[in-house]
Amino acid sequence: MTQVALSEVLGALSYALDITEGEPPGHAVRTTAIGMRLGEQIGLGEEDRSALFYALLLKDAGCSSNASRLSSLFAADDHAAKRAMKVTDWSKPGALARYTWQSVAPGGSTLAKARQMRRITREDAVTRELIGTRCERGADIARMLELPEATQAAIRALDEHWDGAGQPFGLRGEEIPLLGRILGLAQTLEVFVRTMGLPGALAMALKRRGRWFDPALVDALLSVRDDRRFWGPLEDPRAVPPVAGWEPADRVVRAGEEELDRVADAFARVIDAKSPYTARHSSGVAHWAVAAGTQLGIDGAGLRDLRRAGLLHDIGKLAVSSRILDKPGKLDADELAAIREHPRYTHRILARVACFRGIVDTAANHHERLDGTGYHRGLAAFDLTRPARVLAVADVYEALTADRPYREAMPRERALEIVREQRGTGLCPAAVDALEAAATGEPPWTADLAAIPSGESDARLRPPLRRPA
Repeated sequence: MTQVALSEVLGALSYALDITEGEPPGHAVRTTAIGMRLGEQIGLGEEDRSALFYALLLKDAGCSSNASRLSSLFAADDHAAKRAMKVTDWSKPGALARYTWQSVAPGGSTLAKARQMRRITREDAVTRELIGTRCERGADIARMLELPEATQAAIRALDEHWDGAGQPFGLRGEEIPLLGRILGLAQTLEVFVRTMGLPGALAMALKRRGRWFDPALVDALLSVRDDRRFWGPLEDPRAVPPVAGWEPADRVVRAGEEELDRVADAFARVIDAKSPYTARHSSGVAHWAVAAGTQLGIDGAGLRDLRRAGLLHDIGKLAVSSRILDKPGKLDADELAAIREHPRYTHRILARVACFRGIVDTAANHHERLDGTGYHRGLAAFDLTRPARVLAVADVYEALTADRPYREAMPRERALEIVREQRGTGLCPAAVDALEAAATGEPPWTADLAAIPSGESDARLRPPLRRPA
C-alpha cells in the first residue's frame, strides 16, 4: 500500500472528536488553522510547529473519557453540557455557577435542578477531575500514535490558564508549555469566531488576556486581526480549511499499514471510553471478528480490514448522548431512535477517511440482519458481504458477554445459545458457526460458504442456509 499523510487520516477522524465535544464538524480543523497561524506569527521552529500541528488536531482525543461522568453529574446530555462550557468563563465562580444551573437537569423543576446542583457541590474537585481525565486520556492517545512528547504535553496542558486558575494542575505563566498555551487560545477563539464573529472573539481574548491567555499570544493575535483573507472564512460555520496545508512541508508524517493499525487502535480507545459499559467492546469485537474470519478462511489484507472495521464500527456512538448509552432502564422511542442512528454516523465519519473506505460498509452494517430487520439501512442477505456478516455476529456475542447498564455479562454458553437462536434468520449461519468454533475451540459445522459473498454483494446469490433439523 502507498503510504498516506497521517494528517489526512487524523483530520478526517477529528470530526468524530468534534461530535463528541458537542461541536459542529470542522471544529478541530479550524482550531488547527488558528493555532498554526499563531505559531507562525511568533516564529515557532519547524519541529515545534510539527508537534503543535498534531496537538491541535488531537486536542479533543480524550473528550469521550469524561462524557459518562459529566452526563451523570449534570443529569444532562453530555454534548450540550460540553458545548455550553466552551463559551463559559468557568474560572470565575459566578460564571461557573450560572453555567451549572443552566446545564443541570434540563427541563426539570427548580427542585430537581437544586438537588442536582447540591450533588455537584458535594463532589470534591469536580472540575479538576473532569478536565484532568480528559487531558490525560488525550495525551495517552497521542502517545499511542507515537507522536512527540511536546504534542502530548500540549494536550495535557490544554485547559491550564496563565494566571494559575486553570485545570487540572493549576500551572501558571511559563510553567504551562508554550504549545499548550497556543492550544488553549486557539480552541476558544474558534468557538467565538464561529459564533460571535471576529470582533466578539477579539473582545473575549482581550478580556481574558493575562488571566486565561498568555499576553504575548494575545498580542500576536491582535497583530493579524486585519487579515480578512484568513479570518473571513472562519466566521462562516460551514467553511473548513484544508488541514494538510498547515503541516510543515518538510515534516509531513507518512502512515503505512502499521501506523493505520495504531490509528484504529487509538480511536477504538476513544470510542470505548464513552461509556464504562463499553470499556473493551471495540477491541473485543475486533478479536472475535478476526477469530471467526480466520475460521472462514479470510486471511491477509482481509483480516486486517476486518479487524479495523471491528475497532471502528461503533465510532458513530460518539454522537449518542451518554444519558442514553448508560441508561439502566428501557429506552423510550426517541432514545431508541437515537441509538439506531449510530451506524449512520459511523458511515459518515469513516467515509471521510480515504484509506478506510474499504471498511466503511463492513463497519456501518454491523446492525443489519439477513431478514432485513436490522438498522440503519434495513439491508437484507443479498446486500451483506462476508466481512459484514462476520462482524455482526462478533458484535452480538461480545455485547452479550459484557456488562451492560441493564444487565450483567452472560456466561459463554448462554451467549452462544442466544446467537444460535438468530442463526439463519438475522445472523449468517456460517458466521455463527465460525464464531462458535472460535469461542469453544471446536471445529465448526460447515455451512454453504457459497452463500456468503466474499466481496461486493451479488444479487444472484441465494439466501444463507439454515442448519438442518
